[in-house]
Amino acid sequence: MTQDSKRFLPPEVVQRISRLELQARNVVEGFLSGLHRSPYFGQSIEFAQHRQYTPGDDVRRIDWKVFSKTDKVYIKQYEEETNLRTSLLLDVSESMSFQSGDKSKLEYATQLTAAMAYLLLRQQDSVGLTTFDDQVQNTLPFRSKHTHLHAILEILAKSEAGKSKTSIFNILKRTAEQRVRRGLIVLVSDLFTDREELFKGLQLLRLRGHDVMLFHVLDQQEVNFDYSGTTKFEGMEETGELVCDPRGLRDDYLSAMDQYLTEVRRFCAGHVIDYKIILTNENLDAALSHYLKHRIGMRRG
Repeated sequence: MTQDSKRFLPPEVVQRISRLELQARNVVEGFLSGLHRSPYFGQSIEFAQHRQYTPGDDVRRIDWKVFSKTDKVYIKQYEEETNLRTSLLLDVSESMSFQSGDKSKLEYATQLTAAMAYLLLRQQDSVGLTTFDDQVQNTLPFRSKHTHLHAILEILAKSEAGKSKTSIFNILKRTAEQRVRRGLIVLVSDLFTDREELFKGLQLLRLRGHDVMLFHVLDQQEVNFDYSGTTKFEGMEETGELVCDPRGLRDDYLSAMDQYLTEVRRFCAGHVIDYKIILTNENLDAALSHYLKHRIGMRRG
């Protein structure tokens, strides 16, 4: 983070940015070091260009001929490594503030988005970011320089769940219209929205040729519903309140939740959309591993 940016940001925001960057670095570097061999790139077919070596790059791809002539360290970058443009879409609507454990859905989703940005920029991919509820809250254009991470983290650190609903179709439609070049769209949301609007928006992205990855972030209580005793449920996004014995609702709730998740899975499978449920008590490694497998599939497809 530059000194200029620190001057214009409140100290608590600067602290959140630093903490978020440290979390992202630790998650990604720890995850990659745990792999026997990072599958992120593998063997490419067509050489495209050189780029300067950065710590963490595979030393096997250093071009020693260039080094012998220039005394500078460059690695070979291949055609398919230069083409990926990833749009990170983060839901910051009111329902994302729900929390039953150590982290709210938004806190978890923010850390996941930060780790994804760190991983993508670490490999010189081009990343854009949009945060939204019923409208766009913040947006950043595509950049591939590692310094772009600070702009992304600044947006993420300042993101708070508002009082608005999720208007997901408008966001996905806007993304489809503005992303003329085909790329990867990563949506991070609890999908607390009208499912027909969701399906229509996702289908539009696929019709425009984009690869779509959907991380469905849920709190463990939203999946397990392990409440007992008389409980007051305060609805989010204008859903009202309910006082009841949750044990009498549990079976019907779990049945409705299972039906909803099944519908989302089937739609995504039918439209070749990569879908994964992520619970807020799970390690972020699960999401990163899922992403890497998807990236390998994109190269082989």
